[in-house]
Amino acid sequence: MTGEIKRMNSVFTEIYEKYHRDLFQFLFYMVRNRELAEDLVQEVYIRVMKSYNRFEGKSSLKTWLFTIARNVTIDHFRKEQPLKNRLFSRLDWKEQKLVDDNPLPEEIAMQNEKIQMLYRCLNKCTFDQRTVLIARFIQQLSIMETAEILGWTESKVKTTQHRALKAVKKAMEKEGVNEW
Repeated sequence: MTGEIKRMNSVFTEIYEKYHRDLFQFLFYMVRNRELAEDLVQEVYIRVMKSYNRFEGKSSLKTWLFTIARNVTIDHFRKEQPLKNRLFSRLDWKEQKLVDDNPLPEEIAMQNEKIQMLYRCLNKCTFDQRTVLIARFIQQLSIMETAEILGWTESKVKTTQHRALKAVKKAMEKEGVNEW
């Protein structure tokens, strides 16, 4: 192996070990389908390998990876559905069955009625609102990291988060839940 190939293998191993689970979870929450999330993670890795030499380190490696993951998700939905149907309308969480010998904790939780209701309420949000909520509360990214991923100001992230939480609250109230 040449030095460059060894270095890339080392970099890829580090990225995989540190961020694979977080990337998978992020994509899983975005597309709500295990197999599709696995495919999209592979696409993220392909893009990382192709563009790593252009990574300047102006943001953290994690925010760079999540930016790529977000773009991969957007590209997938652009290819898959017409504009009016693009916002995650194709799955019903009541009908979604996830089967795996070793399910993720999130997959187990989705079987819980309250969690399913929360996911239905998340579907009332726009793509950007949903992305912010997943990044902030599921991936536990800071406002600054979320802003970097989205290419937004911190103020826009805060505003979008506020509006998203209001939309989720309103949807929950329509579902008959007044407190969580």
